[in-house]
Amino acid sequence: MQPRPFKQVDVFTSTPYLGNPVAVVLEGDGLSDAEMASFARWTNLSETTFVLPALDPLADYRLRIFTPGIELPFAGHPTLGSCHAWLEAGGQPQNKDVIVQECAKGLVKIRRDGSGKRLAHRLAFAAPELSRSAPSPVVLAQVAAALGIKPAQVTAAQLLDNGPVWLGLLLDQPETVLQIMPNHQALAKLGVKVGVAGIYPVGAATPLIARANREAKAFAHDQPDIAPDLEVRAFAASIGINEDPVTGSLNASLAQWLMAEGIMPAQYTAAQGACVNRAGQIDLQRDAQGQLWVGGQSVTCISGTVTL
Repeated sequence: MQPRPFKQVDVFTSTPYLGNPVAVVLEGDGLSDAEMASFARWTNLSETTFVLPALDPLADYRLRIFTPGIELPFAGHPTLGSCHAWLEAGGQPQNKDVIVQECAKGLVKIRRDGSGKRLAHRLAFAAPELSRSAPSPVVLAQVAAALGIKPAQVTAAQLLDNGPVWLGLLLDQPETVLQIMPNHQALAKLGVKVGVAGIYPVGAATPLIARANREAKAFAHDQPDIAPDLEVRAFAASIGINEDPVTGSLNASLAQWLMAEGIMPAQYTAAQGACVNRAGQIDLQRDAQGQLWVGGQSVTCISGTVTL
């Protein structure tokens, strides 16, 4: 065992402790799979990452991503948080404007981005290619029952795969999303990760968001109170996470699906985390070439060393 540089970064927020934390071991060289998995179980965060030298010459670094239960080929908030930590620790990308991360899913581009509704400096990753299909009606009915919602409240559903696989459900309204009280044990038995979303009518988000922020004690005076376009929640008891606070991979796949179907515009903001005392905001933007970029702000909460 040896001291290794370590950071814990809060992602999709500029205010500490209101986003989704990721534990980042900045020098993961020499650690075995079992040692990485053991440390991820110990942190008990939704994801723990290990930064390693790149194997691909086009990449700036390699990343391995672990939940308390499994290793993931790709995940969104760990990508942004780990890149934030790597840059803060002095990492120098080959291209000053685009950082290239290598992971099991492949190469992921990350840009320093100040576009979109938020003008503050932030990072955004290029969403991996998505494959999607219609879910089994039987599984869909079982999931609806586990969520405690009526089948009629599900207006659209797709099985979404951009590395992690999510069952994406579009519900009738944001209130339905926020009021869900799932049976996590039932969802775990089904072995499926579920992402639910509800669309805010134009100009109708403010009262709900004000309520959600009060409940979460999450109003941030130094962060713009941007009314979101989409309310999102993520349930992943099948991999040891009952409810993920703010989920980059899910929001990426939801955006790719909903934009492709013309349900959501080419640029919008999603909110996630109110039901677990967080106030995450995710910016989704499809560029002229059709590439989806998933962005948000990050802030370091813990910086030091860890003995591994």
